[in-house]
Amino acid sequence: MADKKKITEVVEGLLDGFLDEHGLELYHTEFRKEGKDWYLNVFIDIAEAVREENEKNGEVRYVSTDDCEVVSDFLSDKLDELDPIEQNYVLQVSSPGMDRELYEQKDFDRFCGELVDVKLYRAEDGNKLVTGTLVGKKDGFIVIADEKGKEMKFAEKDVAKTNLAVVF
Repeated sequence: MADKKKITEVVEGLLDGFLDEHGLELYHTEFRKEGKDWYLNVFIDIAEAVREENEKNGEVRYVSTDDCEVVSDFLSDKLDELDPIEQNYVLQVSSPGMDRELYEQKDFDRFCGELVDVKLYRAEDGNKLVTGTLVGKKDGFIVIADEKGKEMKFAEKDVAKTNLAVVF
């Protein structure tokens, strides 16, 4: 069985220049087992420079199925050439979605001021899910504010995941 971290590093290296050429960026990569099957999940997003340019022009561009297909075809060919993964796996390339999980500091910085769902490992005040406006990720804590502006801090070690909240 191949090392999960090494596989994600290989994928990131393969996609580095390719995504730039297509106005995209890598949001997150994971290689994981679900049941008896292995999945290589690659999440792509619109590159920051492209997003900023579109915003100046009052436009919004989202990751399309065509974007995912182009990346999937490229990556599949490159992985077939290198063959770094011993076991069978399913390659999935997609957008991180409206309810994207926040992984890195840059994600927390980018979505500061947005509504997020913080899922906790253990209930706090009877709740394992807390929703609020993201203040930031600082000094090992995820900080959100409730609707009245009261800040709540959660130690990163106590947080299972943080996702953008989807409001309809």
